Amino acid sequence: MLFADELKSDILKAVKAIYDSDFPTGKISLQPTKKEFAGDATLVVFPFLQISKQSPEQTANAIGEWMKNNSSLIEDVNVIKGFLNLSIKQNLFIDAFTKQQATNNKQQTTNTTLVEYSSPNTNKPLHLGHMRNILLGYAVSEILKANGNKVYKVNIVNDRGIHICKSMQAWLQFGNGETPQSSGMKGDHLVGKYYVEFDKAYNAEAKAMMSDWISGKFESPESEAKYKSLIEQLESATSEEAKDKIIAEIKAYAKSVTPIFKAVQQMLLKWEASDLGTLELWNKMNGWVYDGFDVTYKMLGVDFDKIYYESKTYLLGKEIVAEGLSKEVFYKKPDGSVWVDLTAEGLDHKLLLRGDGTSVYITQDLGTAKLRYDDYHFDKLIYVVGNEQEYHFKVLKQTLKKLGYDWWDSLYHLAYNMVDLPSGKMKSREGTVVDADDLIGSTIEDSEKMTRELGKLGDFDSDDAKNLYRIIGLGALKYFILKVDPEKRMLFNPAESIDINGNTGPFIQYAYARIQSVLRKANSIAELSSSAHQLEVSEINAKEKDLIKLVLSYNEIIAEAAHRLSPALIANYAYDLAKAYNQFYHDNVVVDATDISRSLFRIELSKQTAMAIGKSFSLLGIEVPERM
Repeated sequence: MLFADELKSDILKAVKAIYDSDFPTGKISLQPTKKEFAGDATLVVFPFLQISKQSPEQTANAIGEWMKNNSSLIEDVNVIKGFLNLSIKQNLFIDAFTKQQATNNKQQTTNTTLVEYSSPNTNKPLHLGHMRNILLGYAVSEILKANGNKVYKVNIVNDRGIHICKSMQAWLQFGNGETPQSSGMKGDHLVGKYYVEFDKAYNAEAKAMMSDWISGKFESPESEAKYKSLIEQLESATSEEAKDKIIAEIKAYAKSVTPIFKAVQQMLLKWEASDLGTLELWNKMNGWVYDGFDVTYKMLGVDFDKIYYESKTYLLGKEIVAEGLSKEVFYKKPDGSVWVDLTAEGLDHKLLLRGDGTSVYITQDLGTAKLRYDDYHFDKLIYVVGNEQEYHFKVLKQTLKKLGYDWWDSLYHLAYNMVDLPSGKMKSREGTVVDADDLIGSTIEDSEKMTRELGKLGDFDSDDAKNLYRIIGLGALKYFILKVDPEKRMLFNPAESIDINGNTGPFIQYAYARIQSVLRKANSIAELSSSAHQLEVSEINAKEKDLIKLVLSYNEIIAEAAHRLSPALIANYAYDLAKAYNQFYHDNVVVDATDISRSLFRIELSKQTAMAIGKSFSLLGIEVPERM
């Protein structure tokens, strides 16, 4: 908050003068005054009552009277119950504005921070859930950079494992040699198509198998014995909950012995054994996916300093598991699987390696974390991952701690909540996922429709117009996602995101474009375009003051957003700026050749507002248009 340090210093002097007592600076509670009351800063006086031995109102009045008579900052005061509202002198805002620009005076640090985001699987295209991850990770990286951190943006591609083999097996069985070129589909979409095809076949085979079991047909003595054992348990179950659990177990077992799933398991073993044919298919299909991902990343305007691949890190993870076994930090079960006991840490026993020697997610995460530390010697590694993985990252940190890595506590899980649509939660295996490319395309189309309806472009089909539709559409999409705090579940409403009114990207972009129009008008007037003039105003009105306070709070907002790893603070700050400028613009004549001094001040205020909006949006990865 503006002038917070100076105000606190004078408040301490007031307490000393009135009550002859010292008070800890850290216990002074100052906050911006609520809009319905007069004032700029509000002091909460309740902490002072132990010293004053008076009522909250008496204490507030005493401190306020001293401040009004003795502080060079204060113009007026008022008391509302236990709260002292302080009005700061106008000239201080004018001086602060003329001396300070809306730029971030960052202090470079020696801290190295890695931010992991995106982390896609190569069995399907990016979807709306990935969008929140990608946009959040990119924005957090840029915000940390703006606060002086040395930041590296990293990605881990989950390019191996049973889920990848599912798409591969389905393509072998049903693909007939289809390629991105022959189908006209993006590579990631094509591979995703076969992930859905696998699930359809998988469920159909499981259903047919259960039907056979019911009629007494079994494909093996093992499945017959297992099924009959489960049926006996079902018949003896006494509660509906127990019966439901056994029925779910029967269904899961049926899926585990379907021919297509067994083929997938064999494919994974062949991959880990470096079977040439399997590796050739894997490289081909992953290549299709990478080409598709690159197109989407480019459209979103995001990048990475380094991309890691699970296929390169899981072996290091296996070595770390072997190290843990040799140190007796981990233990092996009779089936050959390797586990870590984290019950003393308030967690559970965690599988680190399957009995057949194949790895699990945490195997590669151990390897990747170690490799990244060797690469960067980071001070902090931030994982941008959904909140459903909170337990996983607790396990990861505690496992690294048990292994003796002294950097284990440098890992931080930036958890974000789910994204819903008006039609419900996204699901990928059923093929009803909201595809990122489709969402981007439809939002840009909506922005074109909106722009045409507004009717403010001369040529709606020019290259400049098409670029504007892109800027508005992507701005709408990114802003709508980033304005919500990461920990909150959000409902993405495409129609609402593109609205020119309300808390949306287009609303803020329109305010920015309006300012550029004002500045162009000012530049066309010789007296106002000259740089020789000094800003000389002695008074400001309420709307000018509100705007100045917002513009000058840029550095504070950016610092708080970095501390909380929350781009939502910056998004909503930009919205507050746009609203305040619109009110200022409505109530004031900005460009007036008959009042040069006032116009120059308002032009500079407009310029600094645009700069604050532009820089804020840049940190969010959002472009701003010069015209709209």
